[in-house]
Amino acid sequence: MFDLNNPSAFTRRRFLAHGLTLASAAVTVPDFLQRSAIGLPQPVPGMTSIPGVPEERILVVVQLSGGNDGLNTVVPYQEAAYYKSRTSIGIPAGRVLKVGDEVGLHPTMTGFKDLYDQGLLTIVQGVGYPNPNRSHFKSMDIWHTADTTATGDGWLGRYFDSQCCGYGAGESGQAPTKQATAAAMIDNTQIGIAMGREAPLAMRGRSIQPIAFESADLFRWTGSAEEKSLTKYYDKLTKASTRQVAAGMRETNSDFLGRTALDAQVSSDLIRKAVATKPTTPYPGGNPLADQLRMVASMIHAKLPTRVYYVTLGVFDTHAGQGCENGNHARLVGQFAAAVKAFYDDLKAQRNDTRVLSMVFSEFGRRVGQNGSGGTDHGTAAPMILIGPKVKAGVSNKHPSMTDLDSGDLKHTVDFRSVYATVLANWLKSDADAILEGKYMRAPGLKA
Repeated sequence: MFDLNNPSAFTRRRFLAHGLTLASAAVTVPDFLQRSAIGLPQPVPGMTSIPGVPEERILVVVQLSGGNDGLNTVVPYQEAAYYKSRTSIGIPAGRVLKVGDEVGLHPTMTGFKDLYDQGLLTIVQGVGYPNPNRSHFKSMDIWHTADTTATGDGWLGRYFDSQCCGYGAGESGQAPTKQATAAAMIDNTQIGIAMGREAPLAMRGRSIQPIAFESADLFRWTGSAEEKSLTKYYDKLTKASTRQVAAGMRETNSDFLGRTALDAQVSSDLIRKAVATKPTTPYPGGNPLADQLRMVASMIHAKLPTRVYYVTLGVFDTHAGQGCENGNHARLVGQFAAAVKAFYDDLKAQRNDTRVLSMVFSEFGRRVGQNGSGGTDHGTAAPMILIGPKVKAGVSNKHPSMTDLDSGDLKHTVDFRSVYATVLANWLKSDADAILEGKYMRAPGLKA
């Protein structure tokens, strides 16, 4: 029997085992309890904002998993080599949605053409990295860590840590103390939220970790369902004062449990209430990316202070039967474009569109030539896309050569970390060099 009058009698492990969990394994919070994950930057006492930090700005990362075929997404319709290499899957020039004199979008991407015509889209072509890796897992880790060794913390995780906990990626490498992290806490919603079963490596830092969930209804405390006697204790914890911790005093076991329980409950309540609201504009049905972006738009509308949202669509691994205007790839890029268009329509109706920059990437492109199965195999360079009212609209650079290839693959002309550096420095106003642990030229496509 639990002693409700003696909080110190509980161990963290025992309390967690009886319900300080989320309602489904589909919801994960990596190292959530061990590292006091919920946190945002601390304003100067007496002020409501943080000097130099644009708290109103939001980044939405869209990951196209599986290796999206960039050549059939942004089509070099003027290149004879494109059609020579893709005799049955090349998009006919007359069907391309032209966005310039040399390239155009796949014909199913009408939503993106609308965004382009509104000046909300910039395409950065030929993005990759030296000595490219064609393994899904290795290459994705490279993109997530911004490190060609595919090791270390996530690049967004390093951003979270530097903003929340006052240390940069280039310092001693020691994570801040639990007390320092707690002192940085000013709100009970995450600095990063990922839509999906698991938080991506890109968002995992040394101290701050994101929330990840597929359904907000599953993001709740379920201890009372396990053992009703816990409800009274849980309520007591969530009402307990945590002023000692905020003041930098030694954190007791009871302090920890109380703060963690309160964080989890308030975050859960805020998020579930936000996503339950009806969107301001319609979203396409049967579209998994649209479902994710609808929830993101709802959380933005509810004024959650979350800085970064992460959504994913897959699987773009089109080795066989890729098709031309029909087929799996056509369906996926059509879903992708329609979902993002609905998202920005919603944001505009909310009057939140100027606050949001979206960045689209995939772990690699596909080979220039189609294979014997009417598909494409793992390649290298591909376009990245930036979306929002603050982009420099248009096609930002030339398409890589279709004839000067590297063993049948496009040669990259822009390092992906240059795009990251531009987003970090120009949009999030952070120290891109420290976070990326190196100096990278700023990529075209984004206003300061």
